[in-house]
Amino acid sequence: MTLEDVVNGAISPFDDYCDGYGNPGASGMGYISVLKLSTGMVARQMDTVLEAVVAHDRAEKNDAYAGQVNMRNTSSFNGINGAVWGYDLARHDGLTDGSIRPIMRRRRHDGADLPIFPVAPLLDAGRQLFGTEAARRYPLLPGSHVVGATKSITVRGPTSVWSLMALAVAQDRESDSSLFVEDVGRDLPAATPADREALLETRMEDIVDSIMLCGADQHVKYKEIFIGFKTRWIPDGYIGSALTCAPYLVLARNAVPDPVTELLGMSLSEWEYRHGF
Repeated sequence: MTLEDVVNGAISPFDDYCDGYGNPGASGMGYISVLKLSTGMVARQMDTVLEAVVAHDRAEKNDAYAGQVNMRNTSSFNGINGAVWGYDLARHDGLTDGSIRPIMRRRRHDGADLPIFPVAPLLDAGRQLFGTEAARRYPLLPGSHVVGATKSITVRGPTSVWSLMALAVAQDRESDSSLFVEDVGRDLPAATPADREALLETRMEDIVDSIMLCGADQHVKYKEIFIGFKTRWIPDGYIGSALTCAPYLVLARNAVPDPVTELLGMSLSEWEYRHGF
């Protein structure tokens, strides 16, 4: 499938809501991945099960709004019938104009140079599509069943909690899948926020190395990687949750132009302008 085929087949039956991939009524066989990292926290004043529910739900609704959905975990690939919001369509302006610079580089298994970029532009694009809890745009249909590459963790303070995501983009999108790596954790052995972030930056390097091994094992050439994390200190008396996810979805009808393939040549800011945001 070409990217044109993908986006033509990735339209929801709902005007103002995105929907999970594989649900009835979509325009075809395509799907879109949207990236999200978030944390949530609640005071410990209920039983631990209920506190964990509220902390996790707050992580889902914070940042890019992905609340009120039945998220089902699946494996972590964006395939040949998939595309990535903010990268392939409604491309983030910082990626288009080159202002987003690599944060590290690696040597691919065939000797090619591989740039690694911050994931922040793709997270920003997801927030622009879904909106926030207070200002929703085209969120997922409330109560919808949504498959996605996701991991989460819920912890009792005092401790740190974190989530991390990487996307390795395949060089040949018509024969290979792009790869998601999700990671979550707690208890970073560091006293200050700067020290905890330094440990997570080291963790990012390990994840990049793992991606390089996965590519070499399956003879898949990745042309670039996007990676980043979110962390939060959970004080004593609180429960905290960290979430990393990339839901696989079809786009709300009103979120796309006619023809929908215009999205492939449209920047994120142009998409926002056309929709009055």
